[in-house]
Amino acid sequence: MTVESTAARTSRRSAGSKAGSTGTKAAGTRGRAGAKKGADPELVQLLTPEGKRVKNAEYDKYVAGITAEELRGLYRDMVLTRRFDAEATSLQRQGELGLWASLLGQEAAQIGSGRALRDDDYVFPTYREHGVAWCRGVDPTNLLGMFRGVNNGGWDPNGNNFHLYTIVIGSQTLHATGYAMGVAKDGADSAVVAYFGDGASSQGDVAESFTFSAVYNAPVVFFCQNNQWAISEPTEKQTRVPLYQRARGFGFPGVRVDGNDVLACLAVTKWALERARAGEGPTLVEAYTYRMGAHTTSDDPTRYRGDEERLAWEAKDPILRLRRHLESAHHADEGFFAELEAESEALGRRVREAVRAMPDPDDFAIFENVYADGHALVDEERARFAAYQASFADAEGV
Repeated sequence: MTVESTAARTSRRSAGSKAGSTGTKAAGTRGRAGAKKGADPELVQLLTPEGKRVKNAEYDKYVAGITAEELRGLYRDMVLTRRFDAEATSLQRQGELGLWASLLGQEAAQIGSGRALRDDDYVFPTYREHGVAWCRGVDPTNLLGMFRGVNNGGWDPNGNNFHLYTIVIGSQTLHATGYAMGVAKDGADSAVVAYFGDGASSQGDVAESFTFSAVYNAPVVFFCQNNQWAISEPTEKQTRVPLYQRARGFGFPGVRVDGNDVLACLAVTKWALERARAGEGPTLVEAYTYRMGAHTTSDDPTRYRGDEERLAWEAKDPILRLRRHLESAHHADEGFFAELEAESEALGRRVREAVRAMPDPDDFAIFENVYADGHALVDEERARFAAYQASFADAEGV
């Protein structure tokens, strides 16, 4: 298993003009959608798909002091997050996990925004923010217990200021808004970030969160990872306007950033967090990116999207983009990449061994705590399930 996906390596071998033809435009403003269907949208971009650093008068100052070591750190974060994610997908295919939601292609959006946070900021994720969890110091193996069915989260949210994963679509934005309102009442200067996807933006909970946060000037950043697909529903069937423009109707700013550009995601999130801490209220950040894999391991994306779209986005791979920049700026040598390759393989082994050492899920835990005092129907369902489980043992004994 290498640190770059097979598709990314293929893109790197192809002509650089291919990446340029599918790259997004840089914009110093807070963006507007392309006028024509299929046109690249205007968005905040600091690194082109070829890894070239471009200037942005509004956001350059938020990354002006970044060092070569910090850039290598961002690259390391993305590579290790992708390696962990790939291992988790493999473990699900081997029957070790019940389900897995991959972040493949969204590493820059998550690492860039995650590294913009302070320790005292608080994060409310969905179920795909494995890169943000990495930035918050949550051990990757703790994420997998829930997907194996042996715990209900596996980490203390207050230990890392990183809330448990939220499966109900969009509800975490309300949790984040309420928490942010409490932060403001406490007089703290910390901020709150709520992560959600383009599909969740259609939920009523998100609209209610926008209303409350605007009216109460809550110090919250709504970070929407627009990966183009809400399972099998494309973004253009979810909204008539670019997602970031929805903020305007609620009375606070929105900005669209190149979600495959880790440097731009870092800069824009820092700007939004500074607004929150300064008492200027909420911000909507739309990270324009792409889900290069399936929605979850139970999904087959080939049934609703074509190879041409996927290949165009693979040319904008976030890890490959930063690697090109590191190489062209002489910020990293082959020794660095080789050492990181070995580290990523060691992480994969550790995750694999940890998951296989976990206990099997309790088959009957689902029936516990449904009612405080028990229920006859639950007892009946438990008995029927026990009989079903026992039938397998009978079959093995034949």
